[in-house]
Amino acid sequence: MKIETFGVEQWMNAWETKCAYNVAETCVESLTVAELLEMAGMSQEQMAKDLAAKKLTYGWIEGSEKLRSLIAGLYRQQKAENVLTTHGCIGANMLVHRTLVEPGDHVISVIPTYQQHYSIPKSFGADIETLRLLPENGFLPDLSLLKTMIRDNTKLICINNPNNPTGALMPVELLQMICDMAKEVGAWVLCDEVYRGLTQEETYSESVADLYEKGIGTGSMSKVFSLAGLRLGWIVANPELIAKILEQRDYDTISVGMLDEYFAEIALSVKDKILERNRGIVRENLKVLDEWVNNEPRVSYVKPKAGTTAFVKVQTELSSYEFCERLVRETGVMFTPGSALHTEGFVRIGYANNIKVLKKGLDLTSEFLKTIP
Repeated sequence: MKIETFGVEQWMNAWETKCAYNVAETCVESLTVAELLEMAGMSQEQMAKDLAAKKLTYGWIEGSEKLRSLIAGLYRQQKAENVLTTHGCIGANMLVHRTLVEPGDHVISVIPTYQQHYSIPKSFGADIETLRLLPENGFLPDLSLLKTMIRDNTKLICINNPNNPTGALMPVELLQMICDMAKEVGAWVLCDEVYRGLTQEETYSESVADLYEKGIGTGSMSKVFSLAGLRLGWIVANPELIAKILEQRDYDTISVGMLDEYFAEIALSVKDKILERNRGIVRENLKVLDEWVNNEPRVSYVKPKAGTTAFVKVQTELSSYEFCERLVRETGVMFTPGSALHTEGFVRIGYANNIKVLKKGLDLTSEFLKTIP
């Protein structure tokens, strides 16, 4: 199988351990184990006792009943039988594509988005079409254009809500219309919902899994719950599809680590506390970014409504890659070039990490902008 180089991951791998100011990170600032335990009202002694008593077997193949029930509780009408645990959301997305997509299938994906959703089906021999999200539409899908793209043999429509990298948030009415279009031809809708719940306003973020019988939601503990080190994600879908995905999953997963599940269960048992913390961070940090954008004449953006990233347009003669490479080499500030997301002229800024790093990174970027064409 030949597959296109994963632009974002290659960029992150090259620079995230070498930069001084990582303003490309897409997780809300990570929790320590001690912070998680404090939120849960659990002592470190109790944790040590729990872990010491665990026999390090494979654990539960589909995911523990408790964990799958807690994940189901993030949705309006899902049960444990609708949930399958995976190695991160990246593993969830791969499993869905591998289960559904065959050579010659017609697949539609929005772009920009996480590259998995168009490069993986293309590598499987699918007929892939991309629907470009435009700033003049608030980076929301143009449904009239989508309608012209859908065919009788469309197998899968891939969306991302909230969107990475733009921070656009599709309202439930728009999601429902996409699901209705898919239903007309019997297509599946895969929605990468890894940032679901991190809104800028007190609004509930709907899942396609709750809107459509062929809706598939993927998520993880990484972004929204600040626990990327667990490498734990999930798929939420109808039980018949979950059974088919399990057949694929046997070949590369077997089970998620029981220690990962232990900490995920603790976190989801206090999900409201973590969400309160993390929504506070993304809202406060976006104010900093918004002030910088409004006062920096060479940049502009569509202000994010959710998630942890912003897609910022930079007025420069440099390509986005040249801009970001020079920026990190000369100032230590790391952004992600839009070219890594197949969208030139933009950079992706992750604004949900340490606020001091964000402020310093933006200040240095303003100074850098004064020195380039």
